[in-house]
Amino acid sequence: MTKNRYHSGPPSDHFDGVRFFNPGQETTDRGLRDMLRWKLGGAAQRWPEVVPVTQAVPNDRVAGIRVTMVGHASLLIQAAGINILTDPVWSDRASPFAWAGPKRVTAPGIAFADLPPIDAVLISHCHYDHMDMATLQRLHAAHAPVMAMPLGNDAIVRATIPDARCVTGDWWDAITLGGGVTTTLTPAYHWANRWPWDVRMALWAGHYLTTPAGTIWFAGDTGYGDGAIFGDIGARLPPPDVALIPIGAYEPRWFMAAQHVDPGEAVRIFRDVRAKQALGIHWGTFQLTDEGREAPRLALATALSTVGIAPRRFVAAHPGGVYDIATDDSDPRDATT
Repeated sequence: MTKNRYHSGPPSDHFDGVRFFNPGQETTDRGLRDMLRWKLGGAAQRWPEVVPVTQAVPNDRVAGIRVTMVGHASLLIQAAGINILTDPVWSDRASPFAWAGPKRVTAPGIAFADLPPIDAVLISHCHYDHMDMATLQRLHAAHAPVMAMPLGNDAIVRATIPDARCVTGDWWDAITLGGGVTTTLTPAYHWANRWPWDVRMALWAGHYLTTPAGTIWFAGDTGYGDGAIFGDIGARLPPPDVALIPIGAYEPRWFMAAQHVDPGEAVRIFRDVRAKQALGIHWGTFQLTDEGREAPRLALATALSTVGIAPRRFVAAHPGGVYDIATDDSDPRDATT
């Protein structure tokens, strides 16, 4: 068995000493036969080449909680005067190559030059649509933020940015980010790799932020599985003032269900963790799977209606959208409208 090139540590309920795994859940591993069955199925919907975006220009600091959608899983979280980016990707492609791979159809919702001072970066896992080394290099050079991430991901970052300020943790570990802000790494049902030979050698996770202004949960990338981890999150952590939950990249289900939720499952997560409000992320920027670009937004509306949740409580966030988050029981407000 190949030794882990990123992490060494004792076995646990989700680490066998070499590779991480999702305990008690369907395997996420997919072979060449599965890939060919999917890609030759010809079910991928056609996306537009470009979707217009009105870019936001953030304030330097925000006293309350404001979330600005950059695109896909990249968001600017401003809370209690601290500025945090999640899974930042400003590159044109989610790929190890500049000339191939999924190409973004929406410009970043914030121009890189318009970013406020960035204090921290949250990384959920090392897939290219979530860990973009070119962007992390730019952020390190311009802002030198602390970068919080699950086990093993620091080795990947430091191979390119040796002096990056990486801090790591396992599921349920709390990491101090400064300014009275901490992130607790939460479990997810997913997987990770950079290349075919390092599958599941670095961990995947979500981030639960505790700030003086309120709480924010960034779910990262996840399937639903048996739902146990979400009930556990809801039981162990206070209801987040806002949850950032993926709603896209889910078709075909036979291939994607173990690793990506669909909008109906996203609504189940919203209820499981008892979130007060939510923003739908991980849709509409890169075509990674078969569903049409607008399908996640439309399916989210249907799923909310089916269970009687007001649509304003769970909004499909669009690039450039600026959302002021109330910490009472009111709905998220799009500050761009």
